[in-house]
Amino acid sequence: MAFSRFMITFAATWFYSGKSPKAPGTAGSFAALPFGWLIWAYGGNTALIIASIAVFAIGIWVAHLYSNMLGIHDAGEIVIDEVVGQWMCLLVVPLGAVWMDAVWLLIAFLAFRIFDVIKPWPIRWVDRRVGGGFGIMFDDVLAGVFAMIALVGVVYLTGT
Repeated sequence: MAFSRFMITFAATWFYSGKSPKAPGTAGSFAALPFGWLIWAYGGNTALIIASIAVFAIGIWVAHLYSNMLGIHDAGEIVIDEVVGQWMCLLVVPLGAVWMDAVWLLIAFLAFRIFDVIKPWPIRWVDRRVGGGFGIMFDDVLAGVFAMIALVGVVYLTGT
């Protein structure tokens, strides 16, 4: 079954957020937050883990198809990878007190963006050396892991 160009684009660019003319990765990460928060609010961490795994698997396929459509590996407008990395950060922040959720969402957003932009080793190595849809997705998963570790430290230091 072949998916249409529209559906591939819609998924790879996370509802066209990746088509932002400025900072598409940031736009994609920001667009991921309300979905991640809603998944967490209605299903907790288990639902968010399942959703992250599902989007990761779909993202490998969609990122590969979209890259082939464009003829560009890891075009900036592919932001489905940012979605998974951003959602991973929500797993370790103390969501639940509605008045504080916005603060923790912002902190999680900033933590992920820092590691996704800076790309410390081994993230940069994966970004440059691992190809295909898996490579597109995996460097952002690593950025999510780095951000999660930093966020655990922030949660510990704030005593929340």
